[in-house]
Order: sequence, then C-alpha cells, then structure tokens
Amino acid sequence: MNDKILSINLDAQTSPMVSEKAGKDWIEYGTNDGDYPNLYPQFLIDLYYNSSTHSAIINSTRDMIAGEGITCEEHENTEAYVKLKQFINNVNGKETLHDVIKKCAFDYKLQGGFALNVIWNQTRTEISEVYHLPVEKLRAGKPNDRGIIDTYYISSDWGNVRKHPPQAVPAFNLNDRTSPSQIIYDGDYSPSMDIYYTPDYTAACNWALVDQRVAEFHLSNIQHGFSGSYFISFANGTPTVQERNEIERSIINKFTGASASGKIILSFSDDQTKIPTITPIAVSNADKQYLALQELLVQNILTGHRVTSPMLMGIKNNTGLGNNADELNQAFEIYLNTVVKPYQERILRCFGKIFDVNNMNLPIEIIQNKPITTQFTVEDMKAVMTQDEIREELGLPPLESDEIVEEDEYRKMSSNKPLLDWIDAHGEDSPDEDWELLSDEIVEDEHEDFDFESELNQLHKVEFASTGTARPNAVSAEDGEEGFDRDYNLYRVRYRYATAISSGNSRDFCSLMVGANKLYRKDDILMMNELPVNPGFGPEGAKTYNIFLYKGGPQCGHYWRREIYFYKLGEARGKKISDATKIITTTEARSNGFYPKANPSEVSRAPRNMPNNGYKNPR
Repeated sequence: MNDKILSINLDAQTSPMVSEKAGKDWIEYGTNDGDYPNLYPQFLIDLYYNSSTHSAIINSTRDMIAGEGITCEEHENTEAYVKLKQFINNVNGKETLHDVIKKCAFDYKLQGGFALNVIWNQTRTEISEVYHLPVEKLRAGKPNDRGIIDTYYISSDWGNVRKHPPQAVPAFNLNDRTSPSQIIYDGDYSPSMDIYYTPDYTAACNWALVDQRVAEFHLSNIQHGFSGSYFISFANGTPTVQERNEIERSIINKFTGASASGKIILSFSDDQTKIPTITPIAVSNADKQYLALQELLVQNILTGHRVTSPMLMGIKNNTGLGNNADELNQAFEIYLNTVVKPYQERILRCFGKIFDVNNMNLPIEIIQNKPITTQFTVEDMKAVMTQDEIREELGLPPLESDEIVEEDEYRKMSSNKPLLDWIDAHGEDSPDEDWELLSDEIVEDEHEDFDFESELNQLHKVEFASTGTARPNAVSAEDGEEGFDRDYNLYRVRYRYATAISSGNSRDFCSLMVGANKLYRKDDILMMNELPVNPGFGPEGAKTYNIFLYKGGPQCGHYWRREIYFYKLGEARGKKISDATKIITTTEARSNGFYPKANPSEVSRAPRNMPNNGYKNPR
C-alpha cells in the first residue's frame, strides 16, 4: 500500500488525521477533509486568528500557565542553586526561562503539545542552551522497531517542502549524545494518537469555524451590500443555457463566493419593456437567528475549553457564571486546578529532565497570576490584607515606617467586628497583686486540647493530699463548687499574643491582637477556630482555621506565650510558691505526652518560621 493510515480520530470535518506516506521519512499530520494536507498545526493557527472568542481563551490561558515569572527558593546545595538561578535568568543567551515557558504555554494550549530544542556543550556533559521550537515547524519521523520516535523533522514551511526541505534532528536521548542538537516534544495523551499531541478543545473546532464564518458573513454584508437572499429578474430576453450559466457564475463569483452573504435566484424574460429587478427575499427574524447563533457558538467554544465563566477570559457574556465575586473566584479556582496547573506541572516536569542533566534539579515554581481583586470592596481588602499589600494592589509604594498607623488607632479604623467583639468579651488584664507570675514562656509542644490550668490544679490537689498537711480552715467540696475552688484552684493559666518577628506591617488580625495586649483562656482561643476573625487566611482562602496553631496565617510573625500565675493567699493553706515549680514541670511533661503521636510543632512557631511560611501548599 502506498498510503498507510496510522490514526483517524474523529468523524468531524476538521478532525486531525495522521498518515505515513511512501517515500517520505516523516509522518504527515493534516485534516481529514484534505483542506490542510500535512498542515493540521497551521489549521489550528488559522482558527486562532479567525475566531475572536477562541483566540481570547487561548491568550488568557497562556498567560495563566506562564504566570508572572519563575522562582526558586534558596537551597543548601549552593552549587546547584547558583547554576539554576543562572539558567533561570539566561537559557540561551537571549531569553529567560520565563520567556521560553511562555512560548511553550502558548503552543501547549493551542497545539496540544510543545517542543524544545536543546543544545549540548562540546563535551556533551551538560545542556548549554534551550530554545523554544514552534510546533508547526515539527513533524515526527517514522517509529523505530520498538515503536519509539527517535528522529524529528524541521521545516519552516511544510506547505512547500521543495523550497524548504525538512532537516532531521535526533530526539532527546541521554544515552546518545552524538548530535549537539536534540528535540524534546511533549504533551498530553489523546486517544488513538500515538504520534502527535492534539489540543484539549478539538471537539470545539467546528464551533470556532462557525465563529469565523459568521464574521466573514458580516464582513461580506458590509463589503457587498447583500444582506440576505435575493431574486434577480432579467427582462432583456431569454439567453441560451450556456449564457445563463455564465451570468450565474459571474454574479456568484462577484457577490457571493466563499464569503457569501446570501443565495440568489435568477429569472429571465422576453418582455423587452421590463428592466432587470432585484428583489430581496426577507428572512424571518434574521436578527434573532444571528443572536441565538452567536450565543450558541460562544457557549460551545467555552465548553470545549472547559471554561465555566467567560469573564475569566475577558469575554462579556450572559452564559456561565456571572459577575458575582464569589462565583467568579470559584470559576477561577476551578479553571486553575483543572486546566492551568496540569499544564504547568507538565512543562516543569519536562524542564526537570534538563535540570537533572545539569545537576541542578531543585524545586522551582511558576509565580501564579493573582486572581481578580477589583471585585472586592475596600472593607473586604482591609479584612484580609496589610496596608502595604493593599497599596501594592493599587499601584502605590509601601508606607514609610513613620506612616504606619499606631495600634490604638488601628482599632478605630478596623472593620473586623467579630475579632473586636471577641477581644472585648474574652480579653483579660493581668491579674491583681494577689497573683504571682511564676512562668512566662513560649508555648511549646502543648496540644491544643490539653487543659494546662486544670492539670496544674489537679496535681496541686494530689501533692497537697500526699503531704498530709493539716488544713483546719479548708472548705470541703460538699460546701459547694466555690469553696472547692478556694482550696485547690491556686493556679491560673493564660495566653498572650506576642510578636516574634516585627515587620512594621502587620495584618489587621495581628495588629488588633497585639494592640489589645490582653490575656486569654485557651478555651476562648479555640472558640476563634469557628469565628471569621481572620477571614481569607485559612486553607484555600477559608474564613476560619485553627488560630491556636496558625495564629495570623501564612507569613505571620507572631506566636502564643503562656503565663502561669499562683494565688499568693494559697500559702496560708499550706502551699508555698517555692513548691509550685515542681508541679509546673510535671504538667509540662504531661502536656508533651498528651497524645501518643507527636504533638504539633506549629504551636511554638511563628507561621513565618514554619515550612512554606505557614502556607498549606508550597508557594
């Protein structure tokens, strides 16, 4: 057989077709209708340029995938870190890594795959340069005996291979570094496509074509003035069949053709008294039909791209999610996690192969584009952002140190009513002179459910009884709970919100907590876990989270201090302050072993000093 069909994917007119031609070293990749022989990538490019809705989605998705830049955290492997930073800043003498990734992101979304041209150094020990290779210039060579493609062919114009003959370039191979230039071609799996990668929106290509044809139709209306179907009557005699056909071809070629705005009907008459007439044939509700078609094609294009809200792509439309801020943010998160992040992970995994070769495979990440913030009110932003963060969003420089609002003034400005109400209800001043401060230290390895105060007083009760000390003035438990407390509840444990790292730019929550300078019971602190006292800083932007563990959220420079007080008048009941140290130490041990599993280390650490700076997921 001269032609061996390898893959035919879909029945749609514009579906891709892969075929192996006799006498050619490469595998052809075109449309199954024959309009784009071995030019399917060019078909996708033409579709991109001719459908406004489709191109808007491609552009927006590319920007999301590429993000704002590439970052790499400092690593203990200094040599690898320095090499990686240099590579990020310069991958080929002209471009940064972000420049190349942005081009790869465009091809990946548009073509379903991306290609890189890697250049080895003279000794073939490291990769010295990496270039983006446009996918439309690439064709795969025939698979070897193991079904692996080990050669790719590059041409600047696959529509004219005689003028632009394809050049063979080996596929990326660590075991064969003979050639200084190799190609990496990567993408997502598609059913029945073993050679090339296809885009995720293939099923919506015909709808993008409809979008193109609608634009051509309206352009034709403007250019030729034909807005619908027409009846044309000629009254200068009846021509021959050949003459009629010639007239029909001339009119069609001039006024309709490929960009036809309507069909025509021709009539011929022998009546010499009549002049030719052109009668429009009205289309019922044509305007409504076009509007319905426009809405239908936009919705189907969005669906093909897995877009739940057109506003994400800069498309104004009444379909999908609307302008509601919560719904729009939800749509952003859906698209980010289901579409954008898988693209990013695949691209970074591909570059990881290069980093491995150069012994610099350290974690890197794409700085994600920020979600839309303009839908939030000033009050919303004040609740979850610092002053300088708000100023940054507004394009303003950070405040000077002497411009930072004092804590007492900050309370007046704050709109965080849940936190203000909680502080007013549960905040305590330091105990009076009847109480002696025995311990003031950072909370370490104390389980959130451990009742430190109760344990102290319980141990005191045991120690008191073990000494056999006479208590002539003691009040028994039978005399009531109040009397019982006077005997044994000689310890008071409170927690204070303290500063570990001062940035001069604290969040609203931290400013209010530090400024209040109050003491709190642990039970009351745990109550905050169910209150929106610091909304937006929980996992995935949740309104509530564990305040005892995570304080003010990621990057927070604060922690809890535990203050233990002893009731001085308890000495009259046979217990001296000097004896309390042993009980406190014992209680510390119990708090550490409250659960058999390791206690959370987050308790004693400011979020800024936690892994990932207190973020749930690496940033």
